[in-house]
Amino acid sequence: MSGPLNGVRVLDLTAVVSGPYATMFLADQGADVLKIEPIGGDGTRRSRALIDAAGEFSALFVSCNRGKRSLSIDIKSEAGREVLAKLAAQADVLVQNFRPGTMERLGLGHKELREKYPRLIYVSISGVGDSGPYMKKRVYDPIVQALSGFADIQAQPVTNRPQMIRTIVCDKTTSVFTAQAVSSALYARERTGKGDYIQVAMLDTMISYLWPEGMMQYTVIGKEQGSADPKDRPDLVFQTSDGYLTCGTISDSEWQGFCRATGDPELIKDERFATPTARFVNATDRINTMQDYIRKHTTAEWLERFDACDVPCAPILRRGEIVDNEQVVARELIEELDQPTVGRVRQPKPAAIFEVNEAKIGGPAPRVGEHSRAVLHDLGYSDAAIDKMVADKSVRIAKAG
Repeated sequence: MSGPLNGVRVLDLTAVVSGPYATMFLADQGADVLKIEPIGGDGTRRSRALIDAAGEFSALFVSCNRGKRSLSIDIKSEAGREVLAKLAAQADVLVQNFRPGTMERLGLGHKELREKYPRLIYVSISGVGDSGPYMKKRVYDPIVQALSGFADIQAQPVTNRPQMIRTIVCDKTTSVFTAQAVSSALYARERTGKGDYIQVAMLDTMISYLWPEGMMQYTVIGKEQGSADPKDRPDLVFQTSDGYLTCGTISDSEWQGFCRATGDPELIKDERFATPTARFVNATDRINTMQDYIRKHTTAEWLERFDACDVPCAPILRRGEIVDNEQVVARELIEELDQPTVGRVRQPKPAAIFEVNEAKIGGPAPRVGEHSRAVLHDLGYSDAAIDKMVADKSVRIAKAG
């Protein structure tokens, strides 16, 4: 497989999204990612609507596990722990997102494995970390949105009622942070010969992610809340006469361009909006004023006007419009591939483009235990030994076909 991580072996003991999505990025960039699944398979295989008659695939699973191999094994069994220890000896990276303490109880904690294999990069993903009063909480994305400030920053105008972002932003952002940290650890190992232990908590990630602009008024100690949180936070969704668009007027040139686009010579004279500070202080009035103008014409007309005046702008696409959008099509951002037992599926291309070491989708998502026999053969197990593990329900082999 091509990619900058070609030759890197990743042992993926993760489930749901934060872990599998992170290791999928590594697979896209050339790593050999072996997904370790329980006998029943990763639970997200059956998340929401199934997309195949065999009952093995959901769209969520396919989109987080493409390009991987699957070994289905009971890691609580003696045979399973033995297999996993052998795989850890060969791995460059191990990623797990069990609740804190689980891997230690299995004898597969970071201290034990890294003492045996000092080049191993061991990654633990958690909800809120392995310390503190919340460490034993069962954590999902909305819990982290609530704790990190995301629900507050999305609060409803006027009522100030917090609300959740309607996508699993904490899971997916944690995945990106994790993949980046693994790459850094691999680079460091090239220089020092030593692995590392990496901990990535969703809460830590999202506070870091939100901080630059979302926590501006809490950055300077002793001057907190220099500007109070407004209860009528405006957004940048504008209704046209036939749809919706967004546009930005942060800089003076952008605001002046907006004024020119309206054709109203008086707007540029309004002192409430004359400077970046004034536009920030009077944000609600500014947004409402912009809306008054924008609702008078069609989306297409405004986009033409804004582009002519160099104002950042875009139509607000419905999800069903994205795959046919002219920019998406021109960049060939969506690929199609065959997913066994499902049919043709769409997947986004890897977002990071490498000129020399091409990153690309490494193939479809695996069936449960699709590579179990091959992996165990590579570890030296005979067919008879593998068949015994299957009979003991320590291992699952994907059915043919």
